[in-house]
Amino acid sequence: MSRRKLTDEQWDRIEVYLPGWAGRPGRSGVDNRLFVDAIPWMAGNATHWRDLPEVFGKWTAVHARFRRWSHAGVWERMFHAMADTPDFEYVLIDSTISKVHADASGAKGGLKLPRSVVRAAA
Repeated sequence: MSRRKLTDEQWDRIEVYLPGWAGRPGRSGVDNRLFVDAIPWMAGNATHWRDLPEVFGKWTAVHARFRRWSHAGVWERMFHAMADTPDFEYVLIDSTISKVHADASGAKGGLKLPRSVVRAAA
């Protein structure tokens, strides 16, 4: 798990773009670092939210926070701010999309044979 955790230097770079502050009252900035560390873990393991280790907190809370930050544009602002950093000049983003046939994805339907073919096979 430590392989996907942010280094102190990486954390110092992105901390200013995150909502909330750890020193303020309330839960606005509580465990921002732990939460941010959960995201590369999720991406690196290509798993479901329910499989998130409890060390990151309850998966429901982590997922809800991820959605709030996504809707608020936090990830996009951080990406744009970091994209101008010279250290990120040669960062590559990999994405794979696999199309699955509708029958394999649980869609209604499937192979439909005319009754005459079914009778002939019997």
